[in-house]
Amino acid sequence: MQKLVYILFLSLSILAAGCKKMLEVPPQSSITDQNYFTNEGDFEPYVTGIYTQMRSLANNVTYGTERSEELVSALNSRFSTAWSQILSPATGALDYNAWYKAIGNCNLLLYKIRDFSFADAPDTKTRILAETYSLRAYFFFHLTRIIGDEPLMLQAVVDDNVPLLARSPATDVIKQVNSDLDSAILLFRSMSNFSPRTYPSKYRFAYGSAQALKADVKLWSAKVLGGGDADLNDAIAAINEVQSTGLSLNLDFKNVTGLRAATNPEVALAAFYLRDETGANYGVNALPYVVALGNADNLDSIPYVTGSGNGQGAYQISALSRGLFNANPNDKRIPYTWVTERHGTSLKISWITKLPGTKYTDDRISDNDLIMYRLADIYLMKAEAFAGLSAPNTDSAIAYLNKVRQRAGNGNYTGATDKPTVEKEILDERGRELFFENKRWYDLVRFHKEGVINVYNYVPNLVGKTTPLFWPLNSTVLANNSKLNQTDGY
Repeated sequence: MQKLVYILFLSLSILAAGCKKMLEVPPQSSITDQNYFTNEGDFEPYVTGIYTQMRSLANNVTYGTERSEELVSALNSRFSTAWSQILSPATGALDYNAWYKAIGNCNLLLYKIRDFSFADAPDTKTRILAETYSLRAYFFFHLTRIIGDEPLMLQAVVDDNVPLLARSPATDVIKQVNSDLDSAILLFRSMSNFSPRTYPSKYRFAYGSAQALKADVKLWSAKVLGGGDADLNDAIAAINEVQSTGLSLNLDFKNVTGLRAATNPEVALAAFYLRDETGANYGVNALPYVVALGNADNLDSIPYVTGSGNGQGAYQISALSRGLFNANPNDKRIPYTWVTERHGTSLKISWITKLPGTKYTDDRISDNDLIMYRLADIYLMKAEAFAGLSAPNTDSAIAYLNKVRQRAGNGNYTGATDKPTVEKEILDERGRELFFENKRWYDLVRFHKEGVINVYNYVPNLVGKTTPLFWPLNSTVLANNSKLNQTDGY
């Protein structure tokens, strides 16, 4: 299946132009309309190809990581202007072509499959529909966390009549995201062989990962969009369903990213990577090249590459992120989070070990699967939801916090149990557990909106700035659609 993903991405690019520029979308080609989607076998490769677009977005740390406090420069810098928090319509602005191309592909598939009979395999049609609704929900949710209000493009583009849409309020977009996820969940449940414990592939949406995405959406809606207790309780209910799917924590934290998702009991959804098939993931920017390490005393514990083409040596873990571990210096996650280069008594760069890649005979390659949802993340989301309630259930929040702490060898939480303290501890634990997993900026925004932190004081590069939390749209996007307004604050 994984090799098929890569091959089919090429055909998908030809068969579905998607949305070239949002809402200046070319019609699908006559080849697509007349000669494709003519039999049951045409739909499976198409939805498989859409996953390559999800993987591409999952591999972009500009939006989920760079604006957080997690990273600083190492041997060089490969940061975008998002890291420096210098965003403007002319600098670092978003061209959302990739998102709407993916959304356009989902819309076309949903349109084409609607009246198509799968006489020999009705469950196949049901599964494809469920996956496509999940994918569209993911793309809309991913984008609304970046720019807030966004055009809500739901119709398939099959001719020259291309609508120009204004930005819909984020609350309306999230309402559609929830509708898509509810549809997907009902479809998964309606399959003749349904079991909540079934993950046919950890690289594709299934019942459990759709529920994980729903919990994530509900947390965002509760805290950023004012959904409050209703959304928090919905998040808890979704997580209960995820827990029913049979996921379990790896006993050894090394296996969290060390095991491929297909055999990883903790992972609900991941993006697949493999040498010579998909290229390197974003971890390539964190791997140092050996010539720059010189005669480091602990060279064998550093995940280095032999040539700079396979490792850029650009990122290291920040002092702030390392500081989250200070209370528990024997935390079992530390060796699989970072290692500090030593030359005698001199300490130099703290290299990231979270995504060490694979050491082959010729060199190390950054090809770890990129985890999108795993059980420890789910536990901490549940802790966050319990603690965030207007009448907080801090006992339950701490119980789920402890599930993660215990795996790390830190024992149970023994600090204060008031709501602000517990919420801050959950944010800190997410910083320890999920470092470099492309979630931190979204976490900071949620906790900022709730008042747990002031992100403008928390993130060093935001101190003294008033840069809005959402990205501006670039001039090309605005020029192509006169109905669009610039993001608030720009």
